[in-house]
Amino acid sequence: MITPSLSSHLWLSCLFDWTWQLQSALPRTMTDCEFMYIHSLAEDYLQYVLKVPTFESAPSKTSRVLQRVASSVQKEVEKNLKLYLDDFDVRSIDTARTIFNQVMEKEFEDGIINWGRIVTVFAFGGVLLKKLAQEQIGLDVGAYKQVSNFVAEFIMNNTAEWIRQNGGWEDGFMKKFEPKSGWVTFLETIGQIWEMLFLLKQHYWPERTLAPSTMVTIT
Repeated sequence: MITPSLSSHLWLSCLFDWTWQLQSALPRTMTDCEFMYIHSLAEDYLQYVLKVPTFESAPSKTSRVLQRVASSVQKEVEKNLKLYLDDFDVRSIDTARTIFNQVMEKEFEDGIINWGRIVTVFAFGGVLLKKLAQEQIGLDVGAYKQVSNFVAEFIMNNTAEWIRQNGGWEDGFMKKFEPKSGWVTFLETIGQIWEMLFLLKQHYWPERTLAPSTMVTIT
């Protein structure tokens, strides 16, 4: 069952809706609220990536920590992969969705799930959205919502149960990544970044060789 790590208004909305469904004798699970929460995290992060102004309530503490960690990973991926990304065509939401699903399915096919890998899902969504914004003139400002959809869908379909069993966003993610309470380790960060680079190279640039990476730190 989802924990009250949702922003208060979203949690109350979910609770009210769930109660109404029970009273109406309609089947209902809390996975809908879990999806809404993950989708809100993805939207907040992708708005942050595009620097889209928000007129809604300020992002939650969890969302702000995710933005800090995922953007650090995304910056390292973009820096080390710049030559490859320059030739990388992401001209539509459908193209972005196809590439995203192919790479993420490959990343998780060994069945290993951890918070570092979950962060890379958000970071890779950010990489693709920035490429889409660069290549599609007059990109709909709501494109980040469409990318948020397939980011949230992937996380729900592939990691939701693991997240529940590992403390959820409040007791799991926040305790690992909140400053002074357990930032991602150096080796974990290196591993996640290079795994993403390798997957991209393997799928889209098999004839190229990646240059050695610089050291990665998250501050």
